[in-house]
Amino acid sequence: MGVGGTLEYISGLMSSGHNKHKKKKQLQTVELKVRMDCEGCELKVKKTLSSLSGVKSVDINRKQQKVTVTGYVEANKVLKKAKSTGKKAELWPYVPYSLVAQPYAVHAYDKKAPPGYVRNVEQPPINGTVTRYEDPYITMFSDENPNACSIM
Repeated sequence: MGVGGTLEYISGLMSSGHNKHKKKKQLQTVELKVRMDCEGCELKVKKTLSSLSGVKSVDINRKQQKVTVTGYVEANKVLKKAKSTGKKAELWPYVPYSLVAQPYAVHAYDKKAPPGYVRNVEQPPINGTVTRYEDPYITMFSDENPNACSIM
């Protein structure tokens, strides 16, 4: 705990003990995919999202249909506000190729994704037995193999 944290702790102790601590919202970035066709759509979305309390900045990339909102906001509230504009909106569903184990799998590959991105899908856990392949050449010369070659 630093000096600032110590001061906050002491001031909290000295203030009245019966007030409830308000949980501070964390500064976060919310990325949305919003369908925008023209500059008017872009301005409408930007104006609407900027009116949310706690929003510090709204960045729009119309080519990728991507809206990035930074501030002390919750993702579901930002999404709801974006949908109130009448535009089709969803949380940003894409991740870079490098973060996906199999980017060209049927469930991950998306033709509509921006270049360098694929759909963010959860890999289902594979339940089953793991078959281990033993190379016969490794065991052929092993000391544990009673039928091993005795040339060595």
